[in-house]
Amino acid sequence: MRNLKLILKDIRLEHTLFALPFAVMGAFIAANGVPQTRDLVLIVVAMFFARSSAMAFNRLADAKFDATNPRTKNRPLASGGADRLYYGFFVALSSAAFVATCYFINPLAFICSPFALVVVFFYSFTKRFTSLSHFFLGVALALAPIGAWIAVRGSVSPAPFLLGGAVVFWLVGLDIIYSCQDVDHDKSIGLFSIPSRFGVARALLLSGAAHIVMIAFLVLVYFAAQMGWIYLVGVGLTAALLLYEHNLVKPDDLRRVNAAFFNVNGVISVGLMVFTIADRLLP
Repeated sequence: MRNLKLILKDIRLEHTLFALPFAVMGAFIAANGVPQTRDLVLIVVAMFFARSSAMAFNRLADAKFDATNPRTKNRPLASGGADRLYYGFFVALSSAAFVATCYFINPLAFICSPFALVVVFFYSFTKRFTSLSHFFLGVALALAPIGAWIAVRGSVSPAPFLLGGAVVFWLVGLDIIYSCQDVDHDKSIGLFSIPSRFGVARALLLSGAAHIVMIAFLVLVYFAAQMGWIYLVGVGLTAALLLYEHNLVKPDDLRRVNAAFFNVNGVISVGLMVFTIADRLLP
C-alpha cells in the first residue's frame, strides 16, 4: 500500500486533466451529440490506464536524470524512496488493463492499443537524442481524441486527426514553457529540448508560434466536423487564454511558469471541452 500511494502521488493523477477533456471532445464530436454511456465509461477507463502506465514508465526511464535535477530530485524513484520493481509491475499491470479495456471497446481499438502504448512509452527516450521531444509528447497526448473517435465510431476520418493536431501543438507550446525551468540542468547532462538548444527567449517565441498553429487546427476542426458558433466562441476564448499565458512568462522571469502550465492550461482544456459539448447539444 505504501508503494501504491507513492506511485499514485508521483504520477499526478490530477494531470489527467490535460488529455481527458480532449478525449471527451472527440467522443461528443464523433457521436454528433451524446455518446453512449458505455463508450464514455470505457474511454475514461482506457485513458486512466494508458496515462498511468505512460507516467510510471516515464519515471522509470528518467530516474537517473531526475536525481540530478533540483526540481525533481525528491521524486520517489529519484530519491531512492520507492522500489523500481514495483514501478515495473505497475507499468505492466496498467498496460495490460489498457489493452483489455480496448478489447471491450471495439476491434479497431483493440488492434491499435499496443501501438498506442509504444508511442507513449517512446516519448520517454526522446530527450536523449532530439530537441523535438516536445513534439513526441504532443503526439502521445493527441492519441486521446483519436482513440475516443475510434471508440465511438469504430473507424477514422479527418476530424479527429485535426483535433489531434491541435493537441500536438498545444502540448508543444506548453511543454516548451515548462522546459524553460530545466534549461541549465539539461545542458549540463546533455539532454535535448528547445530551450536548451535555442535559449529561453527564442524558445518562448517558438512556443507562441506552436499555439498559433494550434488555433489554426481548431478552426479546421470547425469545418471538418461541421461545428457551430458556440464551438468558435470556445476557440476564441482559448486564443485569449493562450495570449494571457504567454504574458505570464518572460525570458528573464520564469517565476510564473507553474501558473502558466497548470492553471491556464487546465482552464483551456476543460473550457474548450465545455464549449464543444454545448455546441453539440444545443440547437
